[in-house]
Amino acid sequence: MQEYCNNLTRYLRLKTLPVKVGNLVIGNLEQIRLQTMTTTDTMKNKDTVAQIIRCIDAGADLVRVTAPSIKEATHLQIIRKELEKAGYYNPICADIHFTPKAAEIAARIVQKVRVNPGNYVDKKKQEFIEYTDATYNEEIERIREKFLPLIKICKEYGTAMRIGTNHGSLSDRIMSRYGDTPLGMVESALEFLRICQYENYHQVILSMKASNPLVMVQAYRLLVQRMISNNRIYPLHLGVTEAGDGEEGRIKSAIGIGTLLEDGIGDTIRVSLTEDPELELPVCKHIIERYNLRSKHTSILPIEKIPYDPYSYQRHITLPNNVIGGTQAPIVISDYSHYSSITHEDLQSIGYKYDTAIDKWTINDMAADFIYTGKNNINFDLPGTLKVICNQKAWWTATDKTKCYPIFHYKEYMRSNNRSSHINFVIIDEKTLINETKVFFNQILSLHTDSTIVWVFETDNEHAMPAIRRMFMEMMLAGNKHPKIIKRDFTSKINERTLLHSATDFGGLLIDGMGDGIWMTNPSSNLEFINRTCFNILQATRTRICKTEYISCPSCGRTLFDLQYTTAAIKSRTHHLKGVKIAIMGCIVNGPGEMADADFGYVGSGIGKITLYKGKEIVKRNIDSSIAVDELINLLKENNVWVDPE
Repeated sequence: MQEYCNNLTRYLRLKTLPVKVGNLVIGNLEQIRLQTMTTTDTMKNKDTVAQIIRCIDAGADLVRVTAPSIKEATHLQIIRKELEKAGYYNPICADIHFTPKAAEIAARIVQKVRVNPGNYVDKKKQEFIEYTDATYNEEIERIREKFLPLIKICKEYGTAMRIGTNHGSLSDRIMSRYGDTPLGMVESALEFLRICQYENYHQVILSMKASNPLVMVQAYRLLVQRMISNNRIYPLHLGVTEAGDGEEGRIKSAIGIGTLLEDGIGDTIRVSLTEDPELELPVCKHIIERYNLRSKHTSILPIEKIPYDPYSYQRHITLPNNVIGGTQAPIVISDYSHYSSITHEDLQSIGYKYDTAIDKWTINDMAADFIYTGKNNINFDLPGTLKVICNQKAWWTATDKTKCYPIFHYKEYMRSNNRSSHINFVIIDEKTLINETKVFFNQILSLHTDSTIVWVFETDNEHAMPAIRRMFMEMMLAGNKHPKIIKRDFTSKINERTLLHSATDFGGLLIDGMGDGIWMTNPSSNLEFINRTCFNILQATRTRICKTEYISCPSCGRTLFDLQYTTAAIKSRTHHLKGVKIAIMGCIVNGPGEMADADFGYVGSGIGKITLYKGKEIVKRNIDSSIAVDELINLLKENNVWVDPE
């Protein structure tokens, strides 16, 4: 039924084949392993060894090192010896892209090699080719001949292999037959995996990385479905590539990785941030820590039928009620119920700035749509389209009911005669919705014709995202079209933990098309942080665009300019360009492909040289890096997307 996981309502990890990587076992229900990748020049062994040690000390079980050519692959021997001399025996993975010979050398030295099937054998010319089955099979045979030497070496030396597909580097052959799709990503890996299987080589780990969490999740689900149908499930390495930096990079990573972990999928993870690699490890730890005891969660009633396609995105369309539902972007609700009173200044935290001198509000693009005031009323005129949700008694005494709406718990709503004729927010949890008697559920169904209802889904189940997903599925099967808000309450005093866990819980639902709004609370976090996190989650799931989007890689030994500095410089000058997508890529490995849905691209093309793209088209080649950011701004102006910052 689920096809891509063991169970949609019970946390149960997917059992995969065990793969031995040096002194580690990956898969077979072993603990989830943490990975990162060096950013140093591989030929500078002192710097590389020092960085690997910092990563291991920060919690890395496995560290990946780029080997773009034969000289770097050979140099891995020195790096491994220096590490062992220092008492570090964690396995090293050689990252290979364009040079099969480098992979064959590295496989004799390190414990694991990573090959990218999109460019390991193929040279992309961005050409569309019509393939017959015969000509396609000829191409597969050509791949086999190039790939077999590496398989034989890996078998001889006991070296593991990751077949790591990247959305941004699919071959012309895959693009021609399957297009730029999650299915194309899966087939790209399976072409190579079938050759490994034919050679009876099974020390293989697979990955399906993309910069868009939605594409990434769909690709992994399709891959697992294929492996389940073939009765051989290989370990999976999870990651959102080119996630970026700061809160945005963490949120994007947590959405992709966390959505899969919630369904028990994933044996290793890496958070790809445009930051120093050792900073990725604490993020990894926060993502996986909540699954240590997850299997003991309160039971959730199983679902007999999935009422949506988990392999393609389709928003669950509801009937619009004011600004909520329909095809409108999801709303954000900010919780002020813990305030004894609310002033003009208090709303600045959620995007509304009041100028007393001129009695005027300034509203930014990340301004919340509703505030929940609990038992309190607002005693001043609200700015713009901001509206209030409050308890029934407070609503009844409110002077302006065109901007104020009541909220009820479900049973309270059923008993009440004092309801709004416009919007009534009704809180319900999965126990009430699913586990009560059939008679009680029929009462819920009887409300289908009440067009004023906006459901607020909440749960106290530790397995929260699947519990709320189960509620959505029940409503879908019943044909309910009321708008639905996702509410999650967090208690962690660590903001990064709240950010990552909320990204998983909200994001995992949004990328499956569920949710007309999000409502997040945490008494330990300030409202500015909560509001910003909510909008960043909507931006990362591309359900509501409120600012510039950046696709930036995490840097590695192939990067020929200071990626962190450059990313910061570009952000500082373009952050006000709402809706514009800008890719900042260290090299051409994933450059033109991973930034395929970006509007503009800034890609390293040589030492101190940058190439600029508009979409997939090169518009300026080999620009000196000292003027490249200025040239990017000029490109934005030439294409009429530039506006001067206020």
